[in-house]
Amino acid sequence: MTNIFDVAAEAGVSHQTVSRVLNGDKNVRPTTKARVEDAIAKLNYRPSAAARALAGRRARSLGLISTGGPLFGPSSIMQGFDVAARLAGYQVSTATLGQSEPGAMRIAVDALLGQNVEAIVLIAPDAAAIEAIQAVDVQVPLVVADSGDYEGFLGVSLDQFGGAVAATEHLVSLGHRSIVHLAGPASWTDARAREEGWRSVVSRLGSPVPHVLRGDWTPDSGYRVGLELADRDDFTAVFCGNDQMALGVLHAFVEKGVDVPGRISVIGFDDIPEAAHFHPPLTTMRQDFEGLGRDLMRAVEAVIRGDDPTVGDPGQRVPDLIVRSSTRSLAD
Repeated sequence: MTNIFDVAAEAGVSHQTVSRVLNGDKNVRPTTKARVEDAIAKLNYRPSAAARALAGRRARSLGLISTGGPLFGPSSIMQGFDVAARLAGYQVSTATLGQSEPGAMRIAVDALLGQNVEAIVLIAPDAAAIEAIQAVDVQVPLVVADSGDYEGFLGVSLDQFGGAVAATEHLVSLGHRSIVHLAGPASWTDARAREEGWRSVVSRLGSPVPHVLRGDWTPDSGYRVGLELADRDDFTAVFCGNDQMALGVLHAFVEKGVDVPGRISVIGFDDIPEAAHFHPPLTTMRQDFEGLGRDLMRAVEAVIRGDDPTVGDPGQRVPDLIVRSSTRSLAD
């Protein structure tokens, strides 16, 4: 007797896709739907009423994929979304990838589709993750936690540009005019947005815009850059792209005898739990990851219902400035 797996093999799709076609899922691509229907007709497949009833039940399940590893930002977004989804009555199945390449992404997507998820959220900190998911037939609604602008799926994020503007303007308000920026990897959209925010402010000061310094989000990279900065006297403040790199910069400055904030002010980004206990306590930008989780869940529920997710969109949340003692006015 012909079964659903025979139809899937004939159509070149997964058995989950066959199930979605049988149950009238509107998210299946027309070309895929046509292949499945042709296979059903060719094999004269007739699913049982009981099997169709079972397959038609909503699983109240969502998929979550992250390629950000243990870094504070991506892991906090994962936690924020998981909490929001569970409060909305959904179970979340998570796949964490060590590399952003199509093969690994395809395996993760297929595994989640095998659990009959209604939608997938991708926490995509770098361009490679976006390119990898674009190469996969996701088959269900896709929402991406990313600040980039992409075609074919919905992006939801915090306002990285606005946060960087606020961080830089805080330094300007203290009298700083020579502000260097230690940015994250250029392949990360959040790093690029923060760099653009910093650049938009310092370019208005009328002085030459300093060359962007580049780290990899880790304290080690901040420490290496900090050692180089300690021997320079052409700046009075450092805006670090995240708190971990700021920690490395502070470590290097202590070793080199650079007084913070007496000689140099330092500001970070994220407000990790340890930031208040740095030496000195770190001025930084606090990101509302819990709020982002709610925004992601709102968007997911909208696309599942087939509604326009932009209706009632509260807009991007701008990170909050948390002032501590690593920055001070030049007039003090």
